[in-house]
Amino acid sequence: MVGTVSVAFSVNGRDVKAKVEPRTLLVTFLRENLGLTGTHVGCDTSQCGACCVLLDGRSVKSCTILAVQADGASVTTIEGLGTPEKLHPMQIAFNENHGLQCGFCTPGMIMSAVDFAQGNAEPTPDQVREWLEGNICRCTGYHNIVASVEAGARAMAKA
Repeated sequence: MVGTVSVAFSVNGRDVKAKVEPRTLLVTFLRENLGLTGTHVGCDTSQCGACCVLLDGRSVKSCTILAVQADGASVTTIEGLGTPEKLHPMQIAFNENHGLQCGFCTPGMIMSAVDFAQGNAEPTPDQVREWLEGNICRCTGYHNIVASVEAGARAMAKA
């Protein structure tokens, strides 16, 4: 068994301290140690983006980050973005614009879109498509996802 190292970081505004094997992926830590299963594992090759979270406000694929790399950082998962009573503007936009089908890719899409929309209140459809290049949806043609991100960006700018 590989030795363990101590990590301490914030997850959804809550301080977390744990001992992890150095090779533990952030996605694995979030899902298995903290029970935050909204961060999905979709491909095991860092291609699909279903595992996107915000690390210090920037979207990252949590399957490409080790938990030890998050030491001292702030991590936000889909569970920490909004609440059932008060959804985040991007979550509302995905709902209102039918930007989800089966929902598997949706958490990663939303987390990536939140990063993109910060300071970008009027993105063009081409800009949205380029940004979401690393997020794969197997159910849609992306039209409603693009519309959702555009609407979410506008709503975030007003919030």
